[in-house]
Amino acid sequence: MLGTGLGHFIPLVAYVLFWVAILVSLFGRPVYGLYFAMPFIPYRTLRDKLDGYPLGHNLLTVLILAVIVSALLQGKRLPKSKLYITWLMFALYLYFSMWFSSAMGNAPVPLWLSDINFVTWKDYMMIPLVFVAAGLVLEDRATIRRAVIILAITLALIDRTCLLESFSRSWAVFDESKRDPGPLEWGSNQTAAFLAQFAMFFWGFGRVIQRKKVKLICYGLAAVTILATMYTFSRASYLALLVSVAVLALLKDRKLLLVLPLFLLTWKVIVPTAVTQRVDMTRQADGQLEASAEERVLLWENAKNTFYRNPVIGTGYATFQLGEHVGDLRDTHNWYVLVVVETGILGAIFAFFLLVQMLRSPFSLFKTARDPLYTALGLGTLLAVVSCLVANCFGDRWTYLEINGLLWILLSATLRAEELTRKGIPAGELRVPVSTSRTPVLEMR
Repeated sequence: MLGTGLGHFIPLVAYVLFWVAILVSLFGRPVYGLYFAMPFIPYRTLRDKLDGYPLGHNLLTVLILAVIVSALLQGKRLPKSKLYITWLMFALYLYFSMWFSSAMGNAPVPLWLSDINFVTWKDYMMIPLVFVAAGLVLEDRATIRRAVIILAITLALIDRTCLLESFSRSWAVFDESKRDPGPLEWGSNQTAAFLAQFAMFFWGFGRVIQRKKVKLICYGLAAVTILATMYTFSRASYLALLVSVAVLALLKDRKLLLVLPLFLLTWKVIVPTAVTQRVDMTRQADGQLEASAEERVLLWENAKNTFYRNPVIGTGYATFQLGEHVGDLRDTHNWYVLVVVETGILGAIFAFFLLVQMLRSPFSLFKTARDPLYTALGLGTLLAVVSCLVANCFGDRWTYLEINGLLWILLSATLRAEELTRKGIPAGELRVPVSTSRTPVLEMR
């Protein structure tokens, strides 16, 4: 830890603080439990170091449940939104889908932690649990503002880890073996999806927020995060950034409509050589797709044939990973294809309504909010969701808590801000309290 030799104590300190946060949550302050959990949600490599302690592997789950239980005991309520109902119905459908796959002999009975399909579903359900926990405890402007600040700090820490790892290697020439999985642990493409989402969140947030110092902080954080994304060498994240910037241009900053085409014409001159090589690898010199792209096309062809055999309810949730596929891959490298194959048309309908509601709420907040914080939150969250949707065209970036957990906290904040906006909070409550020691990032105006 910064050369002090104390780094090996970090897991023990984190473990103790987790239990403190659990107790604080249970005894009346659940929002602090959520705040404490936020940096650990994406930082999987740090969480894994707690596995050697009692309940260490499940500490985050215990903390989120403590936040929910405490909030409910205090009478806290979720903001009114169909998104919670959609999640509940989708979660139940996925569970019963596993029973169908078991009856058809495609998977084991989803009952025990020894059953891989049940474990996959259980891990996935952490996302709606985090969504519910945040919805219960982010109750007003102050709690929403603090959540955004903690998100900024968390992103800065992950940026630092990613950039230090990237800059420790020579990138004069692209080399796949040099790509690091990053602090999210699942792989460089997954880390890239996370970075692209939140780079766009803070770009959009900074574009709307009024205070110049806060605006500069947001722009600086977005720039550093885009730099970190660039050195993940994920082509999907590059496309996610470009599409999100185009949406930003259409909604708020029309000047980008001129800048974006100029960048597309000159990008090979601007970006490092290794990045150019990575993008050019999509097709070989003879025009054929390179190996990883070719594998994905073959996967999608096989997935299409599987869908035709079970079009209504699919093969059953979490069954694709149990089959044998090209390149020994365990998912379809496209989350939308995976949903259709495993859960059929019915599952796709649930997913469609979920995605539409994810887009509608932040867009509505961006258009209707009077408070600059809420307007910025709406635009930033919308851009993050757009980035997420694009990234999922090239792999499963959806079911990982590490990638999307913080995004669902932002969506909870968006729903609460939307509710507060509908209620018409008096103007006096929209102003930040005057302080003798002014900290711009805390004021978020």
